[in-house]
Amino acid sequence: MSAATRILRSVGPAIPAASPLEILRAGIGALVGLGVAGLFVLSPAVDTTLGLYLIAPFGASAVLLFAVPNSPLAQPWSAIVGNTLAALIGVGICLSVPTPALAVALAVSLTIAATIAFRAIHPPAGAVAMTAVLSPDAVAQLGFRFALAPVAAGTILLVILAIGYARLTGRRYPFRQFDDPNTHGTSDPAPAERLGLSEDELKDILGKYSQSFNLGVEDLARLVGAAEMQAATHFTGPMTAADIMSRDLITVGADMVAPRIADLFRKHQFTCLPVVGPDGGYLGIIFQIHLILESPAKPTPRFSTALAAVLRKRRNGPVRAGQLMEVSGPRAAPATSVTTLLGLMSNGDTDAVPVLEDGKIIGIVTRTDMIAALARQSIHAPAG
Repeated sequence: MSAATRILRSVGPAIPAASPLEILRAGIGALVGLGVAGLFVLSPAVDTTLGLYLIAPFGASAVLLFAVPNSPLAQPWSAIVGNTLAALIGVGICLSVPTPALAVALAVSLTIAATIAFRAIHPPAGAVAMTAVLSPDAVAQLGFRFALAPVAAGTILLVILAIGYARLTGRRYPFRQFDDPNTHGTSDPAPAERLGLSEDELKDILGKYSQSFNLGVEDLARLVGAAEMQAATHFTGPMTAADIMSRDLITVGADMVAPRIADLFRKHQFTCLPVVGPDGGYLGIIFQIHLILESPAKPTPRFSTALAAVLRKRRNGPVRAGQLMEVSGPRAAPATSVTTLLGLMSNGDTDAVPVLEDGKIIGIVTRTDMIAALARQSIHAPAG
């Protein structure tokens, strides 16, 4: 690589391209957050009576809260405490230092030091301090109340809106903690995150490489686990879904009644049954637990307890496959890598992945298939 190419690459984008869906999610989030704040609580014009008005740094806070909600810099403590500290410092400097240039420099530098000391780094806080220093009229009217309204009140409102928006759009905010319960409600880390490293050791790694401001401990655990899984494929070979999938499938139609489905589960000892249409097109998948639940459910640990007895108690007419099947689960193509399948199955949410070609199911990869394939590879792996 030439020196010119290296220079061009060094000044280019440092983050990978985002999906159109993520771009839309972040943009709409900021629109909703600032729109609600501006329409119902805060005013675009300066209100020196209540102090509830929009300030420019809220736009920067919205970027973090809605675009990168997993960043340590975007967490509620960082945003609320960081902005409030900055406002207090900015007001203090504005009231005591008459020279604008010196006041701005002092306010921002002291804000940086204070937010680091309080573990509340939030980049828009620097702009909050500048806003206070450069708004002597508002500060003269509000004094230190400026830190409460608009700064603290506006930031709290944005954080609340960001929490609600994240839940509606499938994101996690505030970010997960290292000891959060897993999908089973127990305290064990998720399988992909069982690294043999403690929370303190992961914190030490972040501190050693000066990444504490960029990454949370939980995210580091997830990344290390994903990297280990990817590295494992270098030793197991480039296996794909087509290499390990079960091909001789028992499928059911959407009109098949639940007792007949239960008979198939008992006869074949399957963990799941694909549902297909008259033309053979894939419609969904039924897991054993779906026979117990009245409506389709997200995959959970499968239980095969007294299916027939439960079904006999139902008096509301026959329940059919089309009512039981799950339609939103993950799917794979024949060329999907085992790495991808491992990632889907390692978190406990997915027990089987249908393999589709031209909309028709040609195989299915279950956890049993995955374990058998990895066991074969481990036998043939080179020693040492």
